[in-house]
Amino acid sequence: MIETIYIEEAILQHPRVVEIITRFPQAKRITCGRYGEVFNPKAQDFRLQKQKPALILAEKYKHFAMVVPSGYGIGASKNYYFSHMLNCLYDCRYCFLQGMYQSANYVLFVNYEDFQDEIKQLCAETPTEAMHFFSGYDCDSLALEPVTRFAEQFLPFFEKIPNAWLELRTKSTQVRSLLNREPFPRCIVAFSLTPDEIATKVEAKAPSLQRRLDALSKLQQHGWQIGLRFDPMIYQTGYQQQYQQLFEQVFSLINLDQLHSVSLGAFRLPEKYFKKVHKLYPDEKLFASPLENQQGMISYKQELEQEMMHFCTKQLLTFIPEIKFFPCTL
Repeated sequence: MIETIYIEEAILQHPRVVEIITRFPQAKRITCGRYGEVFNPKAQDFRLQKQKPALILAEKYKHFAMVVPSGYGIGASKNYYFSHMLNCLYDCRYCFLQGMYQSANYVLFVNYEDFQDEIKQLCAETPTEAMHFFSGYDCDSLALEPVTRFAEQFLPFFEKIPNAWLELRTKSTQVRSLLNREPFPRCIVAFSLTPDEIATKVEAKAPSLQRRLDALSKLQQHGWQIGLRFDPMIYQTGYQQQYQQLFEQVFSLINLDQLHSVSLGAFRLPEKYFKKVHKLYPDEKLFASPLENQQGMISYKQELEQEMMHFCTKQLLTFIPEIKFFPCTL
């Protein structure tokens, strides 16, 4: 899977680096000063790199946990996101990462302990208040778990902080590390879900809806709290029937006692990212949808977005209590 590994000079002997490179004995190894030398240069061919991404092992120095934008959350008043990785195994056409980064290579920050120190410090500042930390903003939380062992390393850490909650956002079926341990009640495994008819067109390389639901079911049966993320909603003719069928399929499997939250949000991209992605995929039908610029964000025309949100909200609330529902207002 990984044919080339770049490694920052300063971390060549880091135990996590040594462990990872031993898993890929045939991979070409290249040393660099800082990961940005490989990751940030302009004029890289994102589409070509996406066919065989390299892995870049790096160290992060600051901004370990960032405040999430207002309108994004699942109930807590204090919300942060953190990214142990940059870029994703999958190739979803609507993903903002391809507009945000110059490179399709994966960056893995191996200094997990520095992330943990900052998270611990934030939680100590308000020890009686719940703090939510979201993983999966700049990557998929679990897709490279066999390589990164991210969940394996972070779940025991979060267990020790009484006011810390963790969301693992994913489309992945890499859930073995979760099934091999006792569930942690302040962790939500949140699956991003899209109707099959849409997913097959815009979620390249991602597991099928059925495979995600199989993984979700196994986790639920094992005792994990589940989150459902219908975000972004994607428009196409007949979306009403497609989303209604999706909700019926999903909630036929869901134990509401183990359902933590459901979120819903419309397709949106910052204008700068949209232009870059559209240039990468000029023939993509998704970008021929009825879109408009709303204060620097490219999204569906307001009337259509409101129609979709209203329809899907009404459908979802036939399955779940409103207290578990968190529409994204970004």
